[in-house]
Amino acid sequence: MFSYFWPELGSHNAMQKKNLLFVIVLILSAAASRLLPHPPNFTPVGAMALFAGAVMGSRFISYLIPVLAMFMADLALNNIVYAEYSEGFVWFTEGAIWIYGGILAMVFLAPKLIKKISAKSIVLASLVGAAVFFLLSNFGVWLGGALYAKSLTGLIACYGAALPFFLNSILGNLVFGGAMFGIYHLVQTKVLAPTKG
Repeated sequence: MFSYFWPELGSHNAMQKKNLLFVIVLILSAAASRLLPHPPNFTPVGAMALFAGAVMGSRFISYLIPVLAMFMADLALNNIVYAEYSEGFVWFTEGAIWIYGGILAMVFLAPKLIKKISAKSIVLASLVGAAVFFLLSNFGVWLGGALYAKSLTGLIACYGAALPFFLNSILGNLVFGGAMFGIYHLVQTKVLAPTKG
């Protein structure tokens, strides 16, 4: 089934397919955790993007899976959890293009920042990813909203007002990224590793 939409999957062996399926399930599980109560911006969004960019072999799928996971979680959040705050069905929130752009940017940066999975590279990618997402998403808030003047002063005020959320983004990237990369390593070495003998 997957190979119809993703032709290069047909060239993978059974172990690679199991690995890919595990990575996809891990990303979807992280996205589903957004539905649980959490502090503002303490989410797996950045970690999902960094993880996908670092461990998925196909460039197309590494962008597609975190974006689809985010989209599905957004649909549930906007139309079930926060349904009382909107009129009608919500496909995308205002400024979604900047949020999804931040996710795509983190996927793009991940293989450059995480050449080898290590605590140091995950921390670095978490910090850089959070900064990129912060800059893009809040630029979108400033550009698309009426709350801040369309001037350098307004942009600085927008970024200043968002600083409290930035720390939670960093922490979310570190905690969820650490968990995702840790679980991935554990499964790779203990469960999916080929048996000798």
